[in-house]
Amino acid sequence: MSHEPCKPDTLPLLELDWRQLLPLVGRANAALARYDGMLQTLPNPAVLLSPITVNEAVLSSRIEGTQATLDEVLEYDAGIEAPENRRGDIEEISNYRVAVQIAEAELAERPLSLSLVKSVHQRLMQGVRGRDKSPGAFRNDQNWIGRTGATIDRARFIPPSPLVLPSALENWQAYLGNRDEDPIIQTAVAHAQFEILHPFKDGNGRIGRMLIPLILYQRQALSRPMFYLSEYLEAHRDDYYDHLLAITEDGNWQGWIEFFIGALIIQAEANLEKVRSIRDLYEEMRRRFVEVTHSQFAMNAVDTFFARPVIRATDFRKLAGFNTRVTANNMLRQLEAAGLIRRAREGNGPISAIYTLPALVNITEGRPVF
Repeated sequence: MSHEPCKPDTLPLLELDWRQLLPLVGRANAALARYDGMLQTLPNPAVLLSPITVNEAVLSSRIEGTQATLDEVLEYDAGIEAPENRRGDIEEISNYRVAVQIAEAELAERPLSLSLVKSVHQRLMQGVRGRDKSPGAFRNDQNWIGRTGATIDRARFIPPSPLVLPSALENWQAYLGNRDEDPIIQTAVAHAQFEILHPFKDGNGRIGRMLIPLILYQRQALSRPMFYLSEYLEAHRDDYYDHLLAITEDGNWQGWIEFFIGALIIQAEANLEKVRSIRDLYEEMRRRFVEVTHSQFAMNAVDTFFARPVIRATDFRKLAGFNTRVTANNMLRQLEAAGLIRRAREGNGPISAIYTLPALVNITEGRPVF
């Protein structure tokens, strides 16, 4: 293991074994196309995929050591106090969600660039651990990765020197604009190179994972930048890091790209199943909410529960557009009696009751939570 800063390769890479990669790339493109086709059938993707988007923020942050769970974040959104030891985690996850929204909005206006990455980083680090580490600015000193408190000579990885970083970042930005590269290979390489450059003092892993759907979207491999890989990477964290390290230690880009494309294929299938289950649940709930309530507000109520699967009664009334509290509370009672929603917290005087749509949270987490 070298104690010198790593010297990043120049992109694009010239020494890849395409015979090995092409069949994999073909399978990945097909899997992404199936997933994207399902996305395009959704009546309202931003609403329906809201919980999956939150879950991506939870899992990407967990790779960096946060402990908060999806249900804790959704409960916090609804106004349930988080335990003291989770608050910092939940703030980081909330920042991640906002940063992703900013990145998506920016991408509609301009291509992926270093300045876009810096503005997203600034939002990611706002007011959380790491806020003292120059949010929105590339580093101008040497950093390293190792156990907490380890000195540079015990580092597991030493990113490039700040002297070579600016030109390596310019090369990375130019590579992102390369339309001749296969989109999936480009995404694999750009993600890994970003992690190798480690251009910020903190938050590099999360920004690098955020870039995955953005690059696929920019290259039109996706119709919306909604593709979440952190579930796979979090479950295979050691493999993920080992493959990244093998690039800088042994020049093994081939192994990394094969690992990444394999992850993409498996995750595309899992995401497809999840999105299909959410779409089916949405259709079923639209039918059931009308059957149970016969209310003109039934469709709004379904959309509100999908956007916020854990919600205060007062927020439900506002978001679903009810004209009176009585009408809203009547509907909540009917839906609860029919077993479609559950009460997570009793109301008490000025404190609002909180309701959940358990089936949606359970699909998103892939396990029964509520």
